[in-house]
Amino acid sequence: MVQDLDPFAVARDLFPDMPPGFPFENFDLEELILPTGDDMGIKSDDDDIKEEDIQTQSGFGSCLVIQNLPKAPEEKYEKLMTVVRTIASKMGELRENGIYMPLDETTKMTKGFAFVELARREDVDAALLDERFANGYQLDKNHKLIFCRFDDFDKYAKVPDEYAPLEQVPYKQPENLHSWLADKLGRDQYVLRFGDNTVVCFNDGKRGRADLAFQREYWTESFVQWSPQGTMLATMHRQGMAVWGGPSFTRLNRFAHPSVRLIDFSPNEKYILSYTSHEPVTARDSYTILISIWDVRAGKLLRKFEGPVDEYAVGSSAGPNGALKWPVFKWAGGREDLYFARLGRSKISIFECPHMGLLGKESLKLDGVQDFEWSPAEPLLAAYSAEQGNQPARIVLIKIPERTEIRQKNMLNVSDVKLYWHPQGTYLAVKVEAWTKTKKSTTTSFQIFCVKDKDVPLEVFELKNNKERVLNFAWEPKGHRFAVVHGDGPRPSISFFTMRDDKGRLGVRELKMLDNRACNAISWSPQGRNIVLAGLKNFNGQLEFFNVDEMETMATAEHFMATDVEWDPTGRYVATVVSHVQQMENGVNVWSFGGRLLYSTQRDKLYQFSWRPRMPSLLPPEKEAEIVKNLKQYSKRYDEEDEQLIMQADADVLHERQRALDEWKSYQESQRNYAALQLDFKRELYGLRFHEKEFTIQKVMVEQIIDVKEEPYNAK
Repeated sequence: MVQDLDPFAVARDLFPDMPPGFPFENFDLEELILPTGDDMGIKSDDDDIKEEDIQTQSGFGSCLVIQNLPKAPEEKYEKLMTVVRTIASKMGELRENGIYMPLDETTKMTKGFAFVELARREDVDAALLDERFANGYQLDKNHKLIFCRFDDFDKYAKVPDEYAPLEQVPYKQPENLHSWLADKLGRDQYVLRFGDNTVVCFNDGKRGRADLAFQREYWTESFVQWSPQGTMLATMHRQGMAVWGGPSFTRLNRFAHPSVRLIDFSPNEKYILSYTSHEPVTARDSYTILISIWDVRAGKLLRKFEGPVDEYAVGSSAGPNGALKWPVFKWAGGREDLYFARLGRSKISIFECPHMGLLGKESLKLDGVQDFEWSPAEPLLAAYSAEQGNQPARIVLIKIPERTEIRQKNMLNVSDVKLYWHPQGTYLAVKVEAWTKTKKSTTTSFQIFCVKDKDVPLEVFELKNNKERVLNFAWEPKGHRFAVVHGDGPRPSISFFTMRDDKGRLGVRELKMLDNRACNAISWSPQGRNIVLAGLKNFNGQLEFFNVDEMETMATAEHFMATDVEWDPTGRYVATVVSHVQQMENGVNVWSFGGRLLYSTQRDKLYQFSWRPRMPSLLPPEKEAEIVKNLKQYSKRYDEEDEQLIMQADADVLHERQRALDEWKSYQESQRNYAALQLDFKRELYGLRFHEKEFTIQKVMVEQIIDVKEEPYNAK
């Protein structure tokens, strides 16, 4: 008699260690028991965040208490109420009947405090950080008003009378945020964002490939942005933004700014600005913006700037159709994030860190100011003021915080002005377009301030044909040279100039002019010396790799439909990108500085490519100059070391492959008994049909003609 076998019972006997519910046939999902502590390979972003006790609030989060008010009689109540309302309106929008100032029923005198309810809780946060209210508001000689939250009374009332020691949290060693700089092969990283994916790769130029460092899907909802020194990567979300760092890109901090659209780091990564805009709800409302400034490490909101867009879209900050140009606030140069500023109407408002208050409690007054730029090297501000009546246009250099004018230049008949600081803060170039006498055309000249020289001398020069249109201007990042793209035709010219001769004497001198080039963009190597002359978009990606020291073309190439050119921080490699602006051929080509194509990466819907920045060099300029002078001596030694590292890396790859193969063979050997049991199980389950070969059943439709008969067609 043949006994019927239950295949699932046999499976449970063969695999007694499997979780309840195995082999997962006809079971209730809620009854499935997973192994304790097993996340099944799905890691949550919040696994490393300890749950905090939720502090309930009284519901008065938008309420403030103003203390130390004068105690006034009933007949002066309305007068004092007007004073309180004026002060409260400076904090934000008041709710209807949002001020309550109690009277003592016995004495008919005010009690010396008032309650103020603002429209939003965020306004309370900003008011308590505002320097006008944070340290008290001097109402008169005898009364300094003190502000606090209404909820604070309830919070401090819950403080226990006896001290309870805090629970000690074990110290967790954070990841090294500069780990990528310790790469044995000295490789740089870049980030690619395509489709729903974001990947960070090492650029292995010597072996002509990109090595994946990190990858994540749905990491950001709009774009990613490196911090200026490459320590962190910021991602954008509906609730705000987050910053990530370390080898595994763990989350370092989050910043709650709903519907955030743009961000901007301070140069030394201490602060981050976030921006969003609010469309008008009714015809009477105006288009408003909100800019928040945060402490990057602490994640703390330091200050908010909010108001109608017209208040911020002034001068060079105004785009087409009244739009706003980003960044609105510009950071001062130097190794400390000391100041940031924005343009106003006939003024520049400079704010001081870390308290975020107005420097000197007043803005810098400059009649007709239209644009300003900070020196990248120090708190030195260059501002341009347009002509007003009989007052000429003016360029002025102002030292902060002293507000001392160290140099100025007056100009007449000015049509447009553009400011270009040298990356090292050595020079300031001012491109001036001035009207001719007929007012029908303009001429272009350059005013160059030599900031590091005594008394800040000024050099003025014009192109040979000063009526030509200037398409681009770029300083050599390290050195005294600059390049100008100029011309009115479809193929412009590129001219190279130097600020000093071979003996270091000051004076603008033309080095060479390249005629008739398919070029509309120029990109200097971060180390200087080499430059890429690129014909992007309409020029179909024509590339010329040019050595400015030797004044010779190293190579010419083409990356069809290229939209961007990006140098890596070392100046050894350059990437050309076809972004999603073009419908086809999206991808990245990586070249050597001399124009040799190393490798290509094709990605559909390529939205973003960005090299990871490096920290500024700690070497003094004299040491860097010495290294450049003896570069051949250093390069020979390091080339040998690089070759050894590459050989070792290749050996490590082969070793890893062998280890994986050995592991697979070991696994095969360990599963031999399992395979034999499975074979016996199938033989017993299938019986006589076990020896039949595997087959599949397919339905096939076959057309067959049964009969064909031909008859003449009668049109009638």
